[in-house]
Amino acid sequence: MQALTAAILGAFVLYAGSWYLGFLEGNFALLLFLASVVTGAYWLAERFYFLPRRAAAVAALEAADAQRRAELAKMGIAQVDGDIAQAKVKLYMQPWWLDWTAGLFPVIITVFLLRSFLFEPFKIPSGSMIPTLLVGDLILVNKFTYGLRLPVLNIKITEGNKPQRGDVMVFRYPPKPSLDYIKRVVGVPGDTVAYLNKRLTINGRVQPTTTVPEFFDEDAMRYYKQYEELLGEKTHRLLNDDDRPAFVPGADKFPGHEGCSYTIEGVTCKVPEGQYFMMGDNRDNSMDSRYWGFVPERNIVGKAIFVWMNFSNPKRIGSFN
Repeated sequence: MQALTAAILGAFVLYAGSWYLGFLEGNFALLLFLASVVTGAYWLAERFYFLPRRAAAVAALEAADAQRRAELAKMGIAQVDGDIAQAKVKLYMQPWWLDWTAGLFPVIITVFLLRSFLFEPFKIPSGSMIPTLLVGDLILVNKFTYGLRLPVLNIKITEGNKPQRGDVMVFRYPPKPSLDYIKRVVGVPGDTVAYLNKRLTINGRVQPTTTVPEFFDEDAMRYYKQYEELLGEKTHRLLNDDDRPAFVPGADKFPGHEGCSYTIEGVTCKVPEGQYFMMGDNRDNSMDSRYWGFVPERNIVGKAIFVWMNFSNPKRIGSFN
C-alpha cells in the first residue's frame, strides 16, 4: 500500500505541477473531485479494515500482557517490568500513507461540497469590471442562486432563478470553457441589445445614465469618465474612454453572430434563447459578448455577490452592485 499510495500522491503532484508550469490545462473541480474519491476510499478502508486490525493487534498485546502478569502473579511476583503503553500508541498510530489520505478526507470533502454547491472563491484577474471590481479583489460566487449543478459535469439539478439584467455573473468562457470569466448580464434571452455611440439600448429603450465624478485608475495613472447606469432594477457604475472608438474591431464569427450587426457606431444583437449577452463595466476595455458572442446557460458558474478580501486594499471588503 505504501508504494501504491506514493504513486497516487506523485500523480497528483505531477498534475498540479504541470498545471502550474503551464504544460497542461488544469481543471480544479476535477482535481478536487478525484481527491475526494481517492481520500474517501482510503477513509473507508481505514475505518472498516485498517483501524479494526490495529485495534485487534492492541487487544492481543493487552491480552498477552495480562496473561503474562497473571502467570507471574501465581509465582508470587507482583512487580513486573515492562510498560506496554508506548507499544500500544505505536500500534494505534496511522502510517504516513493513511495520514496523507484518509486523514485529509474530512477537509477535502468539506471544501469540495462547499465549493460545488454553496460558494466558490474567485480572484479578479483583469480590469474589465472596473470600477465595480478591481484587479486583485477576492470575491465569493453564489453557486445555488441560478440552480445547483453537478460538479465537473455541470449538469443542472435544480431550477433556481434566471439571471437578471444587471447581475454580475461568473461563467465559463465560451471559446475556451476551461477559463472562468466575470462580466455583467446586459441582455437576457429574447432581448435586442444595442451598444451604439457608447450608449446601451435594450429592446429599443435607452438605459438611463447619470454623470458622476471621474474615476482615477491607479494602475493606468489616468482619469476616466464615470457614469451611473440603471440596468433592469439595479444601478451600477461604468467607465468610458474617450480615446477609444465606438466601433468593435476584430469580432469573432461566434455561434449566433448572424443575429448581430456591426457598424462604425457599435453593435446590435438579438440574444438567442437560452443565452446571455455580457459586458464589462469598463466598457472600452473589456473583451465581452461584443467580441466573442453569447454565453450559453450551460456555461453559467454562479452569481458574484461579495468581495471578501483585497490584500492591497482591505477597504474593498463588502457587497457590490
